[in-house]
Amino acid sequence: MAGRSRYDGLEVAVVVVADGDGEREVRYLRRRPIPAVAAVPLAHHRVRPDDRLDLISARYLGDPTASWRICDANRALDPDELVGPRAESRILVIPTPGV
Repeated sequence: MAGRSRYDGLEVAVVVVADGDGEREVRYLRRRPIPAVAAVPLAHHRVRPDDRLDLISARYLGDPTASWRICDANRALDPDELVGPRAESRILVIPTPGV
């Protein structure tokens, strides 16, 4: 499973915060930069009203949980902006797996 998560390899940072009982450490992941889109994408997909991002990801990338890669390739912070009736006919960039 390592290497398949968008959070894999991110640095864990620590901040000390004051609360009612004194101080405590809060751990968090550093911001994840969105990687550059591959020069040659795997494919392009025209969105239909009934499309779901997990199914598109499964079809092209072989993994329904890798839909975040499609979000990155299309510079989308919100997956809902890529599919659904309002995104109908949009052309999605499908990235090369592992890039």
